[in-house]
Amino acid sequence: MGTQCLETPPLLQDLKVTIQSSSLVFPNQETAERKSMFLSNIDQVLDFNVETVHFFASHKDFPAQAVAEKIKNALEKILVPYDFLAGRLKLNTTTGRLEIDCNGAGAGFVVASSECTLDEIGDLVYPNPAFAKLVVTSLDSLEKNGKPLCIIQVTSFKCGGFAMGTSTSHATFDGISFKAFLENLAALAGGKPLAVTPCNDRELLAARSPPSVTFPHPELVKLQGQELNAPVFDATQEALDFKIFRLRSGNISDLKEKAKTNPNARISGFNVVTAHIWRCKALSHDTEDQDLDRVSTILYAVNIRPRLIPPLPASYAGNAVLTAYASAKCRELQEGPISKLVEMVAEGSKRMTDEYARSAIDWGEIYKGFPHGEFLVSSWWKLGFDEVDYPWGCPTYCCPVVYHRKDIILLFSDIDDKNSVNVWVALPRKEMEKFERLFHKFLSA
Repeated sequence: MGTQCLETPPLLQDLKVTIQSSSLVFPNQETAERKSMFLSNIDQVLDFNVETVHFFASHKDFPAQAVAEKIKNALEKILVPYDFLAGRLKLNTTTGRLEIDCNGAGAGFVVASSECTLDEIGDLVYPNPAFAKLVVTSLDSLEKNGKPLCIIQVTSFKCGGFAMGTSTSHATFDGISFKAFLENLAALAGGKPLAVTPCNDRELLAARSPPSVTFPHPELVKLQGQELNAPVFDATQEALDFKIFRLRSGNISDLKEKAKTNPNARISGFNVVTAHIWRCKALSHDTEDQDLDRVSTILYAVNIRPRLIPPLPASYAGNAVLTAYASAKCRELQEGPISKLVEMVAEGSKRMTDEYARSAIDWGEIYKGFPHGEFLVSSWWKLGFDEVDYPWGCPTYCCPVVYHRKDIILLFSDIDDKNSVNVWVALPRKEMEKFERLFHKFLSA
């Protein structure tokens, strides 16, 4: 039941992937007349790709070649209700805003093969940089009309298993709406109707007129002579160690018990895990003398769909998450009880009322800024990508393709126990050593 820092398993450096074919896929029927899709102020700052890999075991009724054909056909169909996904990002020079030109230029589709078996790849939980070969992010010679907003790659393995790699612009989906997209793709691949009809009206999250900022927003920073699409967190050139810390369901239960201020208190797994990570990350700075008066700010996403008045449709297909925050002095993080830190994290979520969310969106209208903090916790833990039921079954595992960033910590589910969580951390070596010591120290305290 104990926590463990997973040792780096032997990782295949080369999955021996060969691209068999690359093409553009177009809607299989005429969509609405060409238009420009408005992008909200949340979408505006997310002009970067999100890459995921979905692994599937072999299935006697669905050889990889047949699966590739079904996914391609489903993609052609899904580009009708998701017409924006066949479009291209463009900058409106009049407004200075990004938009999607719904021009039907197509999504990308790639068929590839690997000389490896899934068993040879080994531990799918451990993020292997070689997984990047299972996702195509650009189609070069096919990009005469601009870069596709969605590219799907189906890679077959020698064992009959396969991987579906997806690369989508974050401006198109957040994790919740991408899960709905996958459910719809799976339904269409099986000859069924859409599981969810997407709501494509991004103007539901337009700023008010005139914009009204009614709260301070320390979690946001103004752009100062930077590009509109400046990265929220930029990749570092430092050498980083990569480690996974697995919190078993028992570890999480123990943390919850320590955080309770009364026996009937209900504490979410996310809040207690995030509080634990915050304390370890903030105190792991590679300095001789830890400045305990330094203020640490943690960022994490909150789904605003049910928090708005009236609520957004659950099927809203754009980005409907805003950055919540919690701030504390390092002294409080080092000496304070875990219960206090959990309260701070919970308060950050509670702060995200309709008025606060509207204020943050209006702030973006005025200042064109983006989230800003010491680091961000990005949770893939409960998104449920591995619960999507395709005709050939659910994925054996789903994971993001990892990136070289020390300011983002990823949470994702375990392959064997959905109530456990894997904490993926990238830090310079000395900081990682300190983080690991603190992770175990505060867990056992």
